[in-house]
Amino acid sequence: MMRETLLKRLGVLLMVILVLMTGVVTGTVRADQTDSKLDGLFRQLRAASEPSAAQQAEASIWQIWVHNGDPEVDRRMAIGILSINHGQLNRSLASFDKIVDMAPNFAEGWNKRATVHYLMGNYDASVNDIQKTLALEPRHFGALSGMGLIFDAVGNDAAAVRVWERALEVHPHMQGIVPRLKELKRELTGKPT
Repeated sequence: MMRETLLKRLGVLLMVILVLMTGVVTGTVRADQTDSKLDGLFRQLRAASEPSAAQQAEASIWQIWVHNGDPEVDRRMAIGILSINHGQLNRSLASFDKIVDMAPNFAEGWNKRATVHYLMGNYDASVNDIQKTLALEPRHFGALSGMGLIFDAVGNDAAAVRVWERALEVHPHMQGIVPRLKELKRELTGKPT
């Protein structure tokens, strides 16, 4: 029981941090998971030797991911993010529901809706949306991290380890998951990591 509460709080904190990192959407430039700049940014992210360089690449990736280019989708994204930040999860869910209806090929719409489902404790719905996110953007380290949090929360430790290791392959500087990943590996193998 205490482990579940701690994991839930850690998960909520990590998801809120990921949401806050995206900022509020402005502008109408076409950009999403298909943006050609992403390949270079992911190379920078993996090659970064300094935390500040990794943080800069990550922030640039999030800025691209969160923009769709359709003014109405971007407006709804901004409303959804602000609603999460203010704890208005039902309002946020309604925004992201509309986004995935309007732009079903927009990975971040699915990812944000997955985040809201996670925060509401709707793990199955969150996993479904994460799978859609990853089908559209397999490098989505935020979605991978979220899926790991869900697997960890439900006690599927081996799956959590696999997903978090995959997230670290994409984003080697994603330190928020490392302590729990090491703990799970130690529990699964009986050996220190």
